[in-house]
Amino acid sequence: MPTGKETKSLGLLALAGLQPYEPKADEEYMGEPQMEHFRLLLKAWRNQLREEVDRTVTHMKDEAANFPDPVDRAAQEEEFSLELRTRDRERKLIKKIEKTLKRIEEDDFGFCDSCGIEIGIRRLEARPTADLCIDCKTMAEIKEKQLQG
Repeated sequence: MPTGKETKSLGLLALAGLQPYEPKADEEYMGEPQMEHFRLLLKAWRNQLREEVDRTVTHMKDEAANFPDPVDRAAQEEEFSLELRTRDRERKLIKKIEKTLKRIEEDDFGFCDSCGIEIGIRRLEARPTADLCIDCKTMAEIKEKQLQG
């Protein structure tokens, strides 16, 4: 039976073993406690992605077999192709995480690159690599759709 105050773990927060950040009264936005919270979150995410890459390499080495049946061989190649595509996306994400960690070190994190306002703690917890506020991101997506079609 649910009790009065329960907190639902968010995916990345649960991965990092963190609770949603609750700013204290009169706390400066993106002060050291908040920066440390996001630093821990990003490092845990990066480590999890790196472990996945390592597991894929091991898995592909173990599963590599020379099947005489062309259908079996094609199925294995397709599986490996999908895994490699996934790992490529994860490598790009690791680079984005590294870029964000660098922004934290340079005290340039948490503010919209386009308009300069605060992005917001909840948005950053959901998408820690965000560099646009929700309004600017929405406008960028609308412009992108207009250019495409």
